[in-house]
Amino acid sequence: MIVLELSFTDDPARLAARPAHREQLARLHAEGRLVAAGPWRDDSGALLLFDVDDETAAREIMSADPYYRTPGVTVVGLRHWRPVVGPGDRRPG
Repeated sequence: MIVLELSFTDDPARLAARPAHREQLARLHAEGRLVAAGPWRDDSGALLLFDVDDETAAREIMSADPYYRTPGVTVVGLRHWRPVVGPGDRRPG
């Protein structure tokens, strides 16, 4: 799994791009490639959890969505995550 953290500013371009971005998120979730996504309570950024095997797959998803290149959106981090409890846990049988 890959965790993506974003930070936001109040740039109007970000707010204008958000509806199309959320449509992309809904599609990715329906396809099983997005486990969860949402903004921090203070809307200073967001966290997305992708069910993909590597960073390359996550970057491909990001390249297909112009939101990640929109003024007011900054990618803070893109990291592998190995849950031991919850969705995607890889505990031995």
